Amino acid sequence: MTSLSGSALQSSRAALKAALNDNLSEHDDDSFEPGEIQEVDMQAQADGLRTVFSDPKNFNVKHPLYSAWTLWFDSPSTKGRNLPQTPVTAVPPTTPAPGILAAQGWMEDIKRVISFDSVEEFWGLYNNIVPPSSLPQKANYYLFKEGIIPAWEDEANKNGGKWSIQLPKDKNRGGIDKLWLYTMLAAIGETFDPSPPSGDGEDLLSQSLITGVIVSTRPQFYRLSIWTRLSPTGASEDPLRERIESVGRHFKSNVLGFQESQRLAGPLATEVEYLSHKDSEKKGKAAKKIIV
Repeated sequence: MTSLSGSALQSSRAALKAALNDNLSEHDDDSFEPGEIQEVDMQAQADGLRTVFSDPKNFNVKHPLYSAWTLWFDSPSTKGRNLPQTPVTAVPPTTPAPGILAAQGWMEDIKRVISFDSVEEFWGLYNNIVPPSSLPQKANYYLFKEGIIPAWEDEANKNGGKWSIQLPKDKNRGGIDKLWLYTMLAAIGETFDPSPPSGDGEDLLSQSLITGVIVSTRPQFYRLSIWTRLSPTGASEDPLRERIESVGRHFKSNVLGFQESQRLAGPLATEVEYLSHKDSEKKGKAAKKIIV
């Protein structure tokens, strides 16, 4: 069973309370006279609700997320091997974006684990996968919105970039699992981007900026990344820049737990840095970083 604290625990309790109220409303009896109080066995009603927190395998209450998500995975053991994948039952797979054709070779080594679209399915997944601290070197977890592949070439990623931080392995082995969990919760909870999507699907600026999050294990460090749909143009009055920077500040302070003014760079460590995917291909001073 997952141990929660703070806002995550409050959200879970609120969701359970809402589910209980919904369950009770279904049993309202219209035959009662005005002012007459219907007796309800609250405990009996509550006993019938099983969330992932009480029964990770047989829960019967689900609370939908705003978006569906897919977890992908790769490691040295998956390179060049046609491994069986976990059946995707939570969300029917969608048609891949055109960019998947350009990333075909690289995507052959990345395995789709499962898709989900509810709080309970997320915790069921989280409770049954290997944590980052126990992954082999050069392994990666990719959590992306359903229909978006974890590749620059995807239509949803090609004009974007990423926030990332590199953390020395010897100092963060005991904390990386918590940081990855908090990063995933912020992503599926849609808290990274302060501008809520309109849902019209036409204007890119009206959509959520976040397409996915990644954790990578390397011989000497871990890396956490947040991918965005768009990146600033570099113009002095680009309205997107402030929105992108707010994602980075939220990542640094509210998710990772660092002070906003705290400097993090050091041996094997970086600041919380943003680079467009196009600038990531450049070397040296040509790449324009945003640092929070």
